[in-house]
Amino acid sequence: MEKLGGKIIKAVGGIYYTETAEGVLPCKARGIFRNKSLSPAVGDNVAVIADDNAEPVIDSVEERKNYLVRPPLANLDMVLFVVSSCEPAPNAYIIDKLISIFESKDIETALIFTKTDKQGCADISDIYSGAGYKCFFSDMTSDVREIRAYAAGKVTALIGNSGVGKSSLMNRIFPELESATGEISRKLGRGRHTTREVCMHPLDGGYIADTPGFSTVDIERYGRIPKEELADCFREFAPYIGKCRFSDCAHLREIGCAVTEAVSSGVIPRLRYDSYARLYSEAAEREKKY
Repeated sequence: MEKLGGKIIKAVGGIYYTETAEGVLPCKARGIFRNKSLSPAVGDNVAVIADDNAEPVIDSVEERKNYLVRPPLANLDMVLFVVSSCEPAPNAYIIDKLISIFESKDIETALIFTKTDKQGCADISDIYSGAGYKCFFSDMTSDVREIRAYAAGKVTALIGNSGVGKSSLMNRIFPELESATGEISRKLGRGRHTTREVCMHPLDGGYIADTPGFSTVDIERYGRIPKEELADCFREFAPYIGKCRFSDCAHLREIGCAVTEAVSSGVIPRLRYDSYARLYSEAAEREKKY
């Protein structure tokens, strides 16, 4: 019996494909995880018991530094958030909601704006680059080497709404995916690369996890932030936190609020602040219910 360290790179139907020094092993999880209401997830660092006479088993899961419920992903360094400049048009509220969740979990966010050959997006991309988020711009002919270099050595998830061109981008980052899925796709009569589960692909000392495209209703499952912690998830607010007239300022309609004064003067973009106010209201309503 041998115990190996490894990382789960794919999970399908209760089988966890785990990268180890012995190669990628299809593993089942010990029953003890069900008793603890813990499900191993892609990105988990695990210990695997490998026996010549039995299938490999995940024996333990190391403590996670972060976790997304949907898609189930653990131990991320970064999210590459794919946003279409058109068809579908960018939705600032959705972008800000997800970015705030990633901020709360200490996950770096970079944005990739796609379909820029069809429509420019400087009006919205400037807001995020101004807040300190790395932004990339992509169309079907764009070079992806800069994106690959930025993701090198990191455990990254490629996340985006359905229809933004995420799968096309993934195929250009990993051309081998296009050739591997092409024949199957032709037989099934659907797109060349439609992601149906989370799968990590090695990239220059790190990994990029391809994830299913989400719909608007899915975003609730990414995570929830208490209203008192929400302001800390908006980077533009940082210089003004602690400078309000009241120590418990919610940064909404209070007199002497440094944040709303910065919004009024144009230092904090109104678009971002409106997202904050909406998210705060939603969090307050949710906390009333529970």
